[in-house]
Amino acid sequence: MPSFDIVSQVDMQEMTNAVNNVLKEVQTRYDFRGVTTELELNSKDKVLRLLTGDEMKVRAVREMLISHCVRRKVDPKILEFGKEEPTSRGMLKQEIKIREGIDKDNARTIVKLIKDQKLKKIQAAIQDEQVRVTGKQLDDLQAVIQMLDAQNLDLPLQYVNMKQ
Repeated sequence: MPSFDIVSQVDMQEMTNAVNNVLKEVQTRYDFRGVTTELELNSKDKVLRLLTGDEMKVRAVREMLISHCVRRKVDPKILEFGKEEPTSRGMLKQEIKIREGIDKDNARTIVKLIKDQKLKKIQAAIQDEQVRVTGKQLDDLQAVIQMLDAQNLDLPLQYVNMKQ
């Protein structure tokens, strides 16, 4: 029976490249001269730590990060920006989490959307941080993919392991 998996994964190498490009851009920008700006990626914990001068610079780095992610073909929906907090040195810090995997609520939403299509012989099952979709015909599976792409979900989806 044909099947595929719906996942939400991040290419951490591309994310590292995007962070490095942001740091290079910060070094060349005039409005960041004389201001300490640090952007550190912890690939293991999937957390970015930003430290910079003021609120305007935090917004500027955030916009640069989003634009560089788009250039590197990393969906910016994976970035979850935390609250800005002041430090003892008179600077602002912010934690940016990188979301990977499909949580239970989003998995239930995906399964419900698939079942609402009322396609015959299509089944969706939640497996850890992914959703497995099986069906009798490849055309039905492709219709599910098109329907999910048309939805405006708050996380990027990839479709892997298509088996016939």
